[in-house]
Amino acid sequence: MTKDTSFHTVTQKLLDAWLSTSPHQPGTPEAVYRDALDLLTLKMRLTIIVLEGDDPMDWQLRVVRSSGFASRILNINKLFANQRIGDFKDRSYMETAVIPRYREVIASQKPSMEMVKTRLLGVDIAYERMVLPQRTTEARPAWLLTVTNGRFMFNAPERQAKLDVTDEAVVQLLAEGATAKQIASELGISHRTVEHRLERMKERYGAKNTVHLTAMLVAMHLHRETDRN
Repeated sequence: MTKDTSFHTVTQKLLDAWLSTSPHQPGTPEAVYRDALDLLTLKMRLTIIVLEGDDPMDWQLRVVRSSGFASRILNINKLFANQRIGDFKDRSYMETAVIPRYREVIASQKPSMEMVKTRLLGVDIAYERMVLPQRTTEARPAWLLTVTNGRFMFNAPERQAKLDVTDEAVVQLLAEGATAKQIASELGISHRTVEHRLERMKERYGAKNTVHLTAMLVAMHLHRETDRN
């Protein structure tokens, strides 16, 4: 029988273990994650944050399980190695996407679950994240436990070019899985015209192929949405 390794299953396992610990006898993070390790998939990461001092830059990242997901865009495992938060390569990412949530969890001493959409070293990323604090009667926990599940990672094109209405429609249908012939039929233009437009866009953006072009244009859209917010 295949194991259910969804992120929901993993987080529920961790929550159950967390609830079984006593705040009157603060335990170790190992007691919380021990039975969930075998459920982690290649896209999940498990990290302990050791809360040393009041300055978040002095807090320590301790990797329990690295992600097995490989990407040419970012070396996630190298980036999120054991280190001080203050030594992390992208300080802006930590200050906007990480530290504020950690502070909230520390203050409330309650778990946090969310979908994170942000930018890391110029790359648009999204991941699910749960943060668990050590259960304690003290004013502040000694550690946090965080598990993440990667959803996507896109690098926007370095070259910028304005798309006309037809190009935008071609890209939209392409992202929906339509073939060049289907796009031509949908837009009432020739198959050759669609292919010509795709080749022109690949040249403009420096895309290696149509799949790469689609990913770059999706990333460009994400950049625009992030900047608006």
